[in-house]
Parts: sequence; structure tokens; C-alpha cells
Amino acid sequence: MELMDKLNESASFIRQRIGVVTPHVAIILGSGLGDLADELADPVVIPYSEIPHFPVSTVPGHKGRLVIGRLEGRQVLCMQGRFHYYEGWSLQDVVYPVQVFKVLGVSKLFLTNAAGCVNKDWKPGDLMLITDHIKVMGDSPLRGANPEALGPRFFDMGSVWDRGAQRVARQAYEKLGITLREGVYMLFGGPQFETPAEVRMARLLGADAVGMSTVPEAIAAAHMGLPVLGISCLTNMAAGILDRKLDHEEVLETGERVKTTFSALVREIVRAWE
Repeated sequence: MELMDKLNESASFIRQRIGVVTPHVAIILGSGLGDLADELADPVVIPYSEIPHFPVSTVPGHKGRLVIGRLEGRQVLCMQGRFHYYEGWSLQDVVYPVQVFKVLGVSKLFLTNAAGCVNKDWKPGDLMLITDHIKVMGDSPLRGANPEALGPRFFDMGSVWDRGAQRVARQAYEKLGITLREGVYMLFGGPQFETPAEVRMARLLGADAVGMSTVPEAIAAAHMGLPVLGISCLTNMAAGILDRKLDHEEVLETGERVKTTFSALVREIVRAWE
């Protein structure tokens, strides 16, 4: 089956469940951040396993379901759990939901993640506005045949992180009195955490945070002309900065600790992002 046929089939299934309403924004919730979806009013919940051609989440902290409802008066679609290259999915699988959302008519993409902090001047629990990214992995989610219905074969990546959305986010930070962090996110394949030498490399290349997601989805969105906003929850200092081992429990614990602040920030952004 061709990709567009699969996308239309997935979108049709979701449309049957949510009716004629088109979500204002799709939000992908990272590790430990999925509770925001539980705050939606009048929710429609769809497990990924029910959606034709959808992958299924396997990572702790990712519930594996779509939640569609109202947040701050706007219709919102949330992914409680995303897909990662390290789970064995191809990058094409990883971005499949984003392409489905475009077919559904979603016009904005809000990406969140849990990330390791590379910037030594920051601390775990900080929320970083993503202003750019670095991808050194050779693979691309758009490798292979290009469906012209989604976007052009070759496309610009100079403004993938939407500047207008960033202005909205900065105003939200200021309004809520949250310390503004903004910087560059660097993608690693995982599932192993980065080595101290890799973290030093990331810092030399200009990264402020490292993680195992988000960039593929941003690339797919840029291909389709979707404005993208990204927020990283800096859950731990990256390897080599502190003298201790890293584990996924710390990621989830920090997400739990900052979830109230994170929720308030996302709510304010959703309310103001026209």
C-alpha cells in the first residue's frame, strides 16, 4: 500500500472518532510529560493499537494513545507517547503520526521532550525553548520515495522552528515568571545515554541539550509546511558533568516534579498561538 493511502486510512479512522472538528494544534508529549493530556476537556481517547498503520509505544512514561479535546478553549490533539528510532522503528515510522495529523488538517505542531542538559549554566527542571537543532545521524525520515501531496523533494530547513511561535512562547515564559532558557537540541539515536566525550562534542558543536527524539518529527513538519514549536524539559545533567550514573527513572522523576509548571506554560502557549 502506498504511503498516502495509509495516511488517508489512518486519518479517516481518527475522523470517524472525533467528528468534523479539526484540532487547532497537535502536541507530542515526551517522557514524563504525558499527564497534560489528562487535563483536556471532553476528551476522545484512541489507543494507538486501534489506528490502522500506527506504530505502538514501548517506552515507560509513554501511554500510547491519542487524546483529542479542548484546552484553553481550543481543540487540541495530544500524543501521550511518541515513537523512537531506538525502539526499532524506522524514521519513516517515527514521523508517520505527524503526517497523519497534516492529512487531518492540523495546522500547528508542538513538540515536547525530556532531554539531557549540556549547558553547564542550567539545571535539571529548566524548560528550554528549542531555537534550532543538530542532526548528525545519516538517516532521514524522508529518505525514499517522496509523496508530492505532502511536500517537495527538497525543502528549506532554515526556519523549521517557527519564529512567530517562539515569540508566543517567550511571552508565555514572561507572563508566568518562568526563567527563560532557549537553545539548540542535538539528536542522538539511543537507547544508550551519551558518553562524556559525546557530550563534550555536543557542547563544542553548539548544543545546549541532547536527546533521542523530536528532530525527525520537526523535519517531517518542515517538509509539509507545518509551523513547529519545541520545548525541552531538561531532566538531568548530561554525562560527565556530574559524577554519577544516568538512568531513565531520573527522567521520569524530574518530569513529575515540573509537570505543574510545564502544564501552565503549554496552556498559555496554546491559548495565545494563533
